[in-house]
Amino acid sequence: MIAIKGILRAISERLTKIMIYPTWYVKVKQSRQLQRNKMAKTLRAQCLIKAQKLARISAADEYGMVECVSCDKRMHWKECDGGHYIAKGNSSYWSLEMENIHPQCKGCNGFGMKHGSAEGQYTLWMIDMYGEDFVREMHRDKRKIKKLYTADYREMLKEFNDLIKYHEERLQ
Repeated sequence: MIAIKGILRAISERLTKIMIYPTWYVKVKQSRQLQRNKMAKTLRAQCLIKAQKLARISAADEYGMVECVSCDKRMHWKECDGGHYIAKGNSSYWSLEMENIHPQCKGCNGFGMKHGSAEGQYTLWMIDMYGEDFVREMHRDKRKIKKLYTADYREMLKEFNDLIKYHEERLQ
């Protein structure tokens, strides 16, 4: 009798963990998820996406090919990432500056910047490209706060879109 009560208690605990929702609740939950997915991205997020696209497409040669700044792998500009030298989450000052964004393969931009040697290679490339003084300035200024307003983001977005359109026409 005690064993049966223990089994029944275990079954009832499992049943309370499994909640059976009415169909109207499931439909409401699904519509809320769809609304969240359809919400417009913030202007800053749109600018980040466009800046990364501009960095990749502007570095492309006449065939649309770019080289990863960390490992020198050649790929089409649509297949790579716009890698930030100073991480965009760490610096509002450098996140949208084109000097901070360059083409990187997905491996170097994702795993390589955190755990591999891609960060060191990127640093060497930045020093060759811009000079040691500029790279030191970037590290010095990465904690500065850059306050941008809606009008600034809209202007930036328009400029990015115009430059992207120019480069898309150039590559056709």
